[in-house]
Amino acid sequence: MTSQRLSILIYHRVLARRDPLLPSLPDIRRFDGQMAMLKRAFNVLPLGLAVRLLQRQALPPRAACITFDDGYADNAEYALPILQRHGLKATFFIASGYLNGGQMWNDDVIEHARQVGLRPHELDQLLQRLKYLPFDERERAASALAPPRSHALMMRADQVQALHAAGMDIGAHTHRHPILANLPDAEALADIRLGKAALENITQAPVTLFAYPNGKPGVDYNQRHVQMVLELGFEAACSTVAGVAYDGSDMLQLPRFTPWEPDRLRFFLRLLAQRRIAV
Repeated sequence: MTSQRLSILIYHRVLARRDPLLPSLPDIRRFDGQMAMLKRAFNVLPLGLAVRLLQRQALPPRAACITFDDGYADNAEYALPILQRHGLKATFFIASGYLNGGQMWNDDVIEHARQVGLRPHELDQLLQRLKYLPFDERERAASALAPPRSHALMMRADQVQALHAAGMDIGAHTHRHPILANLPDAEALADIRLGKAALENITQAPVTLFAYPNGKPGVDYNQRHVQMVLELGFEAACSTVAGVAYDGSDMLQLPRFTPWEPDRLRFFLRLLAQRRIAV
């Protein structure tokens, strides 16, 4: 029997061009090259199918999945055509509360940093200081920093529908993208439930996949939230713990990894390392 291992990649955005303030985010050219390498090195599957095969110990060798978190419009505008050109399927975890013109707090902070000339490491420090504030306090702080918006960064509902129609998996990522561990349990449950229901209304299909916002177990979420996810009918959920899933993994806390590598060679070496683990 083939060793049952599943590598899951995390992306957030694909940019039209490189952004010096956000050097870890791939632009179209880098993402296209990464997808070409990934297709050559792995058997890329939709996450929902991969989880079902993993549970049955029927995964193909070198199995991998592509996931996107948050619901940025560039996922539909730039990533989708590249995925389709390479014949690849991905899963999009969408925070439903920011669809149709919303903006996440961190993007307000990023645009403030751009205007005042912060460097990438200074931006990272500012984001980390704000991230774990109580939800309402964090939103107020980010709004106070926010410059006027020039364009919407997040998807519209019709873009979610287009992803679904293209055969991509649509997963939930809560409604407001809170740090679940910072919320009362009832509020956390309501936010997870609302995100699921909103996406099911848009796609007219069950939403059975989930990703925890920020995703660090014991810090951003805990076992109570895992139980909530189970009770709400999700079949699988992803954390941001680095690693490879196997047939004994908790399907409601699947590990993933982010391909931060800025050039093709380093990305290729990362894929080789993952491939050795996944074989």
